[in-house]
Amino acid sequence: MDIATLQAYGFFILTAILVAVLYGYIYHLYSDQKKGTRDYEKYSNLVLHDEISDQPVEKISKNDDIKQEA
Repeated sequence: MDIATLQAYGFFILTAILVAVLYGYIYHLYSDQKKGTRDYEKYSNLVLHDEISDQPVEKISKNDDIKQEA
């Protein structure tokens, strides 16, 4: 087995792993959207409404900060 064959196998395996990770991430986004955990459609307007005086996309309460620290 020469180096070119090993590189071809490595490229194929790396590509397959990256495709699996991409599909896993897409599934995660859609499942969170469907559960109602996070609404990613609100973030699509973030580019259009990025002034300092605009309303935030999500309000963060004090309880959220406590959960993140624990």
